[in-house]
Amino acid sequence: MRRVLMVSNFLSSRGTSRGVCEELAAHLSQSGNAVITTSSKSNKVARLADMIATTWRFRHQYDVAQIDIYSGSAFLWAEAVCAVLKMLGKPFVLSLHGGALPEFAERWPRRVKRLLAAASTVTTPSGFLREKMSAYRSDLTLIPNSLSIEKYAYRQRKQPKPNLIWLRSIHQIYNPVQAVDVLAGILPDFPDAHLTMVGPDKGDGSRQQVERRATDLRVREHLTLTGVVPKSQVPSYLQAPDIFLNTTNVDNTPISVIEAMACGLCIVSTNVGGLPYLLRDGEEALLVPPQDPQAMIAAVRRILSNPPVAALLSENARKKTEQFDWSNTLPAWQEVLCMANADNRESRDFSRGRK
Repeated sequence: MRRVLMVSNFLSSRGTSRGVCEELAAHLSQSGNAVITTSSKSNKVARLADMIATTWRFRHQYDVAQIDIYSGSAFLWAEAVCAVLKMLGKPFVLSLHGGALPEFAERWPRRVKRLLAAASTVTTPSGFLREKMSAYRSDLTLIPNSLSIEKYAYRQRKQPKPNLIWLRSIHQIYNPVQAVDVLAGILPDFPDAHLTMVGPDKGDGSRQQVERRATDLRVREHLTLTGVVPKSQVPSYLQAPDIFLNTTNVDNTPISVIEAMACGLCIVSTNVGGLPYLLRDGEEALLVPPQDPQAMIAAVRRILSNPPVAALLSENARKKTEQFDWSNTLPAWQEVLCMANADNRESRDFSRGRK
């Protein structure tokens, strides 16, 4: 049994989507590990304070730590936590996330290189981040974002209907307004089209913009905004629709897209960040440039008017997700945490021997 401290945003209890970190914590715990998590505080300052306090207070109850690394202020939090861990002599594993991290690293290369060098292991969920971040540490370990594939019933979309779904936090970086533009663009040819948008309102005004655009384009009656839904209900929301829209401007390897692939939806996505590393255009999805609603409308029309294309995308997407099942990725996590702890013990033993 490993005793693990996990440091990330554990915020699903605060009304946000359940993150990859929470799924990993649950699977590690279910496999017999003792897991401590931090933090579930909604206030950013309180969250940082809780992360640092938990790292110190429970220092005798964990052997190794795993910290999620994002850009922006979240990077500062990771630096602070890792400083405490180094002072305590605790080994830690860093996990890179977010499509904006390479740009952040270009602005702060010394900080990024210094932090990554201090970790026992650095993991990344995508080939995109492994390629872009290898300049700051060359031995990055690829462990994909994961899901329990048996929870996602597969239905091949052989005769797709104009039933669309968008699944993400409603925030400007995910460009939710474009989904409404796509809906309006296909309605003249597919008057029974409908769009369901699933995800929490992040409070930056994007939800209001979505509602205004739907009203202005006279498509409000064809749009359903569900708000946040429990993670356990996501598979059921993905059953009825046939086409999944991913309109994001910045991205890495979104679990929402992998969930849609597992259910066999036809994916239409922007080609930003790590998405071309996850999805092959014309094989598992149709990829279009960001902020180009006309290109996305054309891709949706192609799927709706060409059943063989829809069936191919649906089948290939499901096959691709099999490699992301927890049965394949959890052993990799176990090994990474075990090796970090073992390397730390060897280092301590060597130090004592020299003395």
